Amino acid sequence: MSSNLRWLDLAIVAGYMAVLVGVGIRFSRRQTSTETYFVAKRSVPAWAMGLSLVATLISSVTFVAYPGWAYGKDWSLLVPGFMVVVVLGLVGTVIIPFYREAVGMSAYEYFGRRFGRPTRVYSSIAFTLAHFSKMGFVVYLLGLTINSMTGWPVDVVILVVAAATIFYTVIGGLEAVIWADVIQGFVVWVGVIVCLGYLLFLPEGGPAAVMRVAAENHKFSLGSGAMDFSKPTLVVLIIYGFFWYLQRYVADQTVVQRYLVAKSDRAALKGVSFGAVLCVPVWTLFMLIGTCTWAFYKLTGEKLPSFVTKADQVFPYFLSTHLPIGMAGLFMASLTGAAMSMLASDLNSLAVVGVEDLYRLMRPASTDKQRLRLGKLIVAVIGLLAAGTAVILAHTKGSALSMWFSVSAVVSGGLAGLFLLAFLSRRAHRKGVYAGIAACWTFTIWATLTMGEKPWVDLGPYNFPWHDYMVGAIGHIILLTVGYAGSLLLADAAAPEERVRNATLWHWLHERRLRGPGARR
Repeated sequence: MSSNLRWLDLAIVAGYMAVLVGVGIRFSRRQTSTETYFVAKRSVPAWAMGLSLVATLISSVTFVAYPGWAYGKDWSLLVPGFMVVVVLGLVGTVIIPFYREAVGMSAYEYFGRRFGRPTRVYSSIAFTLAHFSKMGFVVYLLGLTINSMTGWPVDVVILVVAAATIFYTVIGGLEAVIWADVIQGFVVWVGVIVCLGYLLFLPEGGPAAVMRVAAENHKFSLGSGAMDFSKPTLVVLIIYGFFWYLQRYVADQTVVQRYLVAKSDRAALKGVSFGAVLCVPVWTLFMLIGTCTWAFYKLTGEKLPSFVTKADQVFPYFLSTHLPIGMAGLFMASLTGAAMSMLASDLNSLAVVGVEDLYRLMRPASTDKQRLRLGKLIVAVIGLLAAGTAVILAHTKGSALSMWFSVSAVVSGGLAGLFLLAFLSRRAHRKGVYAGIAACWTFTIWATLTMGEKPWVDLGPYNFPWHDYMVGAIGHIILLTVGYAGSLLLADAAAPEERVRNATLWHWLHERRLRGPGARR
């Protein structure tokens, strides 16, 4: 692999990383309070917030795993991405202004207000588990890609990138994260256009030949339309995508935090809509890159070397061998920036949760300075743990995108169901919620242990019969239904009225009408 080690490309990557670190340094002097560190003093322009949301939803999973999946199979795993626009259309105009009124910094303040401290702690821990699992995949995929292109050890790449990300996130806060995302948003389009140009025009026959051979081999298929829940059919992917993005928009700190940084409700909605609209074309282009990579090797007859053992490695190998010096470096820089942007966003959000939902509850008399210091410490510790997780993942086998979807489907904690129960039902109360959470996790543990061709625990006919992407969606539904039924059946005389007043959709809409047009900023 040493022949692929092109120093100009690596210099471009190093320079780009230095720019992102410089952004952190640029904003470091402003980080004197948690208000600045966690929500950027609520002064971020709508367009910048939208680009930051794109970076939050797009990472090295997109850069590497989407092309990898399209190369090895088809476009079926693009289907969940379509749900991002569907969900935003359903909930955006209500959820965004609601959260901007209901919470200060953490989305899980709302669950505590509605159902008490234990539910707030549960939701914050569920969020932490889900995002921590994702962070490991993000950094792992980056290391895998750089290794395929340069031959550098995966572990070294992971540790260097993690160290740089931790540094600029610790010193620069959310302002640094958002403006680094803005830079990344412009760079990614350049990288995508350059790569597609080479993939389409290098093979003999050009774009027409590439599209023809891909279509003849059904590489553009969105999957099977069969009503089969045991495989990743269209119906399974639609259900997975709907509940995944419902959870992101209504109960995910990284997204809710973006609502809070905007200057007004209208600006927040514009920014979130802008980000969602940009995501789908980006995902589609990366699927097209994977398909074109497959067509390139099919048309040219070029053989892949023995060290390329995963579909996720093929596109990076193409970049290292067929793009001219400097062009591969540009793409590598964009990939590195994407991984750093998502990791930084998650680190800051997890710090909010740790400070606001855990530490502040235990130490209500703590000063803002103490909370700020702890937030920075949380960023550093979780960043190091994520890097360690990525190193472990680097030595596993299987499709990264499939693995990430599976993990994210399982480790979701039923938060979308919890939000719907809190937001839509006046009758829901703490005991009912506890019953719903218990039922959700009982189901999740059983399904996780018994699913797949080689389950950890084989119960024969009592194994979970459906695809693992369904676990999270069913968990949301179980928490919602059992929580509501439990609230009807179980008495909870201790539930104070103030936990319901203004905390459901119906009360909130009523209060908005009473306040008049001035409430709609």
